[in-house]
Amino acid sequence: MGLYDAYLAVRHRLHDGDPPEHVAIVITERDLLVDGAFDTLAEALGWALEYGAERVTVSVSVLDESVVPTLARELRRLDAPAPFVVRGPDDADVERSVDREAGSADGDGGGADDGTADGDAPIRITVGLGGKAEFAAAVREIASDVDAGALDPAAIDADDVADRLVFPEEPDLVIKTGAERLSDFAIWQSVYAELYFTDVNWRDFRRRDYLRAVLDFQDRQRRFGR
Repeated sequence: MGLYDAYLAVRHRLHDGDPPEHVAIVITERDLLVDGAFDTLAEALGWALEYGAERVTVSVSVLDESVVPTLARELRRLDAPAPFVVRGPDDADVERSVDREAGSADGDGGGADDGTADGDAPIRITVGLGGKAEFAAAVREIASDVDAGALDPAAIDADDVADRLVFPEEPDLVIKTGAERLSDFAIWQSVYAELYFTDVNWRDFRRRDYLRAVLDFQDRQRRFGR
């Protein structure tokens, strides 16, 4: 760790504000094509856990869906600092269905994070799972349950939607590198998140850049839509 990184780390440790417990990082398929990009991702996950995060969600947005299987395969080989799960468009519906059925069998109402099918993995990585498509899939599930008589339309609430999302947990901080544009990511989950945009490209993302994002979060007064 360099001297400047150590200075930022001390500022973070002495700060009165709490660090984000759930951090989301948004990158693109092009970011991962750069040499060393997967090593940078593994390091960034380590920094997040080192500086107070209990959960990290990584969203890899793609323009060309044909690259999703290759990216997912490579991401599953990631040398991550903690257990993780990778989900793409082809396996998201199946995994979510398994999670919800297992949760119902346990009698706790289910949801994606119920301790089954990697539901408790502290690191979640999504590839090509756009927020619009995810929300549309949740609506279709609700409509199907209503049609089957398993759900009363008048009783539908926000929890019913969240239970049908791939990763329902809401991030505290969303970090987007390279541009001031969020992309189609976690539309439902990130509605009250603090957004941090940096013009540093992913290939140049360093510990100090992550610490700057955390310090910026600690300096903010969260309003949660108020």
